[in-house]
Amino acid sequence: MARPAFLDRIPPTSPTVMRRLAILTVIGQAGIAVTGSVVRVTGSGLGCPTWPQCFPDSLVPTPHPEVAALTQWIEFSNRLLTFVLVVATGLAFLAAVNTRPRRRRLTWLALAQPLGVVAQAVIGGFVVLAGLVWWSVAIHFMVSMFFVWMAVQLVDAAGDGDGPATRVVPGAVRGLIATSSVVLVALLAAGTFVTASGPHAGDAKTPRLGLGVQATAQLHSDILFAYLGLVVGIGFALAATGASRRMWRRYTALVVLVIAQGALGGIQYALGVPEVLVSFHVLGAGLVTIGAAFLWSGTTERTHPTDAVAPTADLVGTGRA
Repeated sequence: MARPAFLDRIPPTSPTVMRRLAILTVIGQAGIAVTGSVVRVTGSGLGCPTWPQCFPDSLVPTPHPEVAALTQWIEFSNRLLTFVLVVATGLAFLAAVNTRPRRRRLTWLALAQPLGVVAQAVIGGFVVLAGLVWWSVAIHFMVSMFFVWMAVQLVDAAGDGDGPATRVVPGAVRGLIATSSVVLVALLAAGTFVTASGPHAGDAKTPRLGLGVQATAQLHSDILFAYLGLVVGIGFALAATGASRRMWRRYTALVVLVIAQGALGGIQYALGVPEVLVSFHVLGAGLVTIGAAFLWSGTTERTHPTDAVAPTADLVGTGRA
């Protein structure tokens, strides 16, 4: 990707600034999913019944006999956050373009973030126009988690070089982590089924998935136990292969997040799915996705050109071997 000429007059982006902007994109991508859940549990999904306008004749909330002002502003505020996220991800992209030497992988990962926000805005518009039908909301959430995952890859890319990927764990361990990531996708999807069957539709008139909360929650918990089994297996595999401290830190963080999220889900079900716990559970889903993404990205490293001849002892000393 060609470097814009005006950037030649700007000091190159430091690795610290690039990493901070990348972390900001992770927070933003996960955060907007949480605010979306607030829209749903407050019944504000159709507070602005059209898109991109709030009402056919107004871009912003306006007095309406059938839609409460608070409901309008909750939905409208969530839409405004999209523009904030566009700015944040756009800055991350410009910072990536301004790194020297230019790093292709970093640039493309950074570009994916603002494009993803725009794509999510379009999907969100479809969700509204479709009347919040459950499967459209599920797609909206799953795409959001995908871009959370990609934002984590951007964070790691901010510190990596642009050289070839080098495995830091055996292929079998990497394959086990990949398998757990696929099961995590199924776990997140099953969670959307529970939501689709439950009482929090985003609007009182929105039809629910007819499978029932009990059946979908059972499916969700079954997949959770499968995922937990894989996570435990990853721990044994890391111990058997002498994994680095870096991998152990990421693995430990994921274990803590998964256990906390599982406990929260059980409490949420036992209490009848109260509104506030729904949003916390969505936050937990985002955090587990972040933890799993960091574990996956930790299985490889990409060196800088100057690191290509670095002795192994140097790598061991940094805890990255």
